[in-house]
Amino acid sequence: MPKLKTHKGTKGRFHVTGNGKILRTKCGKSHLRRKKPARTKRLYDSLIAVAPADIKKIKRLLHG
Repeated sequence: MPKLKTHKGTKGRFHVTGNGKILRTKCGKSHLRRKKPARTKRLYDSLIAVAPADIKKIKRLLHG
């Protein structure tokens, strides 16, 4: 069986921590942000953990 390649789109969207947790950014961050409240804009800056249901799929895409 051939080696699996890393999915480059996934590699750019997710970040793996030292402990193996997978983090992602929130959606809706890029445009139409001016009219949102300052508190909401601050919340977009933080990374959040991926849902447990998606971890297996994302790990396969990242590590091949």
